[in-house]
Amino acid sequence: MIRVSVNGYGTIGKRVASAILAQPDMKLLGVAKTTPNYEAFTASKLGINLYVPESSIKEFEEVGLKIAGTVEDMVRNSDVVVDATPNGVGAQYKQLYQLSKRKAVFQGGEKSNVADVSFSALCNYSEALNKDYVRVVSCNTTALLRTICSLGKVSKVQKVRGTIVRRAADPKEVKEIPISSLVPNTARVPSHHAKDVNTVLKDLDIVTMAIIAPTTLMHMHLLNVTFSTKVSREDILEVFKNTPRIILIRSKTKVNSTAEILEVARDLGRPRNDIQEVAVFEDSVYTSGNEAFVMYAVHQESIVVPENIDAIRAMTGFNDVDTSIKITNSTLGIRGGYII
Repeated sequence: MIRVSVNGYGTIGKRVASAILAQPDMKLLGVAKTTPNYEAFTASKLGINLYVPESSIKEFEEVGLKIAGTVEDMVRNSDVVVDATPNGVGAQYKQLYQLSKRKAVFQGGEKSNVADVSFSALCNYSEALNKDYVRVVSCNTTALLRTICSLGKVSKVQKVRGTIVRRAADPKEVKEIPISSLVPNTARVPSHHAKDVNTVLKDLDIVTMAIIAPTTLMHMHLLNVTFSTKVSREDILEVFKNTPRIILIRSKTKVNSTAEILEVARDLGRPRNDIQEVAVFEDSVYTSGNEAFVMYAVHQESIVVPENIDAIRAMTGFNDVDTSIKITNSTLGIRGGYII
């Protein structure tokens, strides 16, 4: 059993912790929290061990939360630490992981140089084998890479141009967001998503632009992909249907928006209403010569979770990518084909 801990129990951390608990080859040692908020109480209610910085012990004890030890204790007793701390904090914790000689998975909010390799299971699983530090790329980049690497099965991908319509905040976040407007990121063209894709697909010609939209539910991507040969809509759809972690949405189901995608997740009883797959609108797929166009939705809260699980296996020497993906998908209820 791989002993895994999660440093940070927020949007991503709590989902990764739940995913670890579902794996047959992993044991969740515990999670680290810095403040005794509702997520700390929830973790305790679920029977998950809480580890805290030494300076926070008194604060946790005062509100009645039982502590299993310090963050240093948690790291020392783990084989792999999944760092799900806020952007930039993971890089600060790296020194602790190094001093403890423990492997660590970082998230896409960290700069790529924090790790030995940036990771996408469908694209470069083998590059993470036995590495000490792996960075799972961001939600948008994970979706881009899954889609692009899948499309590479149809024909060689020569060029990608994409527009990303970003949600302004996660549903649980309490902060100022645009209410009546779309906010283009004109200062960063290409947007950082293209540069992040290039940390995995280093030679790909890709340009992305991003817009912040007044929604909390999901992101939307609009991609134009150029191939080395002529492609057909049928070939594109066939690949999508048979690729793990990509699901298709057909118009006859009357699912026409991100709100309805998440309503389907609720109706199907998915934990936390999560859609961990790239959700492709089937009718959006269009081809012209050697170009393809596609629109898909990205559930920013959960799409990177299976990548974290596969990264853990790769780092500990499990060299069968197909089996790892199969185990992860099976335990987390991740599907392919059509969502309904």
